[in-house]
Amino acid sequence: MNTKSVKIINVRLFDSKSLYKILINEQGKIEQISPMEVEVNWEHRQNLQILDITGDWISLGGVDLQINGALGLAFPDLNAENKHLLAKISEFLWNMGIDAFLPTLVTTSIENIQHSLAAIANYLPQNQGAKILGVHLEGPCLNPQKRGAHPAEYLLPLTVENMKRILGDYSHIVKIITLAPELDTTGEAIPYLRSLGITVSLGHSQANFTQAQQAFDMGATMVTHAFNAMPPLHHRQPGLLGAAITHKQVMCGFIADGQHICPTMIDILLRASNYEQGLFLVSDALAPLGLPDGTYPWDSREIEVTNGTARLLDGTLSGTTLPLLVGVQNLVKWGICDVGTAIKLATESPRQAIGLPGIDVNQTANLLRWHFDEATRELNWQRLLLTQA
Repeated sequence: MNTKSVKIINVRLFDSKSLYKILINEQGKIEQISPMEVEVNWEHRQNLQILDITGDWISLGGVDLQINGALGLAFPDLNAENKHLLAKISEFLWNMGIDAFLPTLVTTSIENIQHSLAAIANYLPQNQGAKILGVHLEGPCLNPQKRGAHPAEYLLPLTVENMKRILGDYSHIVKIITLAPELDTTGEAIPYLRSLGITVSLGHSQANFTQAQQAFDMGATMVTHAFNAMPPLHHRQPGLLGAAITHKQVMCGFIADGQHICPTMIDILLRASNYEQGLFLVSDALAPLGLPDGTYPWDSREIEVTNGTARLLDGTLSGTTLPLLVGVQNLVKWGICDVGTAIKLATESPRQAIGLPGIDVNQTANLLRWHFDEATRELNWQRLLLTQA
């Protein structure tokens, strides 16, 4: 807990043309956010500390809605014996600028899914560091033609009965499920999942425009790693992604590592979405996140990590080992969007996608400070450490 109130001045909050001041109270909560030119009498407060950040950006930490593991642990491999590693991963992600995340379970056996869900559920009460907000199930009800690196032997038809088997007693901790909507011949699966409060994300899918629109009408509100594992945008067949971009209630996650999507296509995606409306960054990071390049086990197979990109030994792209905030830095380095928009895509937009508040009054002031060097186009961040008791 802070022993002093802190006034941070000359702050940028996504709008690079305006400067703000932020008051943080003794309890470490944001008490007020005001434009610099607005007169606010905070000087009567005792022990008021002034911090001038001279035009740098301030944000909450990142929220990663699709991260498959870290420090050598793949989340589908979680069980009662290794669940203690979640504490180490949460601390590591906190130091990587991440406030919260959804451990993502890729396609595996129902038995493994249940073991992982149980381990996470048992860990949640003592969660420190980056907070686990719940679980993202990426599969196993995916289209075999767009399975990517997901093992074919564990893919399942999309039915309510299979959903019940997969979720077991842990539907309350599952926040997102990625599925291929064209697999549901009854139209019952998405309404069932929405009735449980689970966000439905379309991905690893061959859905055409009409099928995607029908899924959105039934309650799907998200798309998993835009462009990847889905039909490409086509001038006569806009497909799943075209349906998502033109739907006001749908948000798309995307990966900005330079490998999953060409930066030019990211530029097109951002322009089509008015740069931030309906988009958020994800890492899609795998278990070797935080480890050096090399060859690592991945379910019963192996992946080779080179310069932060992970591929199966047959060359299939399987993910990345770059932290979420590297995507922010890449967007700025590539000149695709301004600093404020890039920061928002990793900090505010993921929160919006799952109904969490962004930076505002009464929020705990877990803040990042971002500095942009115009000459080198380098964007760097650090945790903003306030005076502690």
